[in-house]
Amino acid sequence: QVQLEESGGGLVQSGGSLRLSCAASGISLDYYAIGWFRQAPGKEREGISCISKGDGRSYYVDSVKGRFTISRDRAENTVKLQMTNLSPEDTGRYYCATDLRGYGCSDVLRLRNDGNWGPGTQVTVSS
Repeated sequence: QVQLEESGGGLVQSGGSLRLSCAASGISLDYYAIGWFRQAPGKEREGISCISKGDGRSYYVDSVKGRFTISRDRAENTVKLQMTNLSPEDTGRYYCATDLRGYGCSDVLRLRNDGNWGPGTQVTVSS
């Protein structure tokens, strides 16, 4: 059974940093594009970053570009999201997800209710 689980969320002041981790059981994350998503209060969940399988190319939405960095830790079988210079607009529940059909990042970032998702981790940024 494939399971994803996020960790690393918490409460941080504006300008601070957090590092989120997406851990997997049942699969090796190396073989899949992994996306990070955010659901802000009262808003739809959106894809914010993705790391491709194979060449490990990374993608970011404009709102996090230059502040967030996605990476793989092969030894831990995790995908990290390093978040810096956080602002209250970054507050939300953060999820990682993939699709076992082997989709690339362009499709993973469009996942809605399909695919494999973790339960999420809450990030709250105070002003």
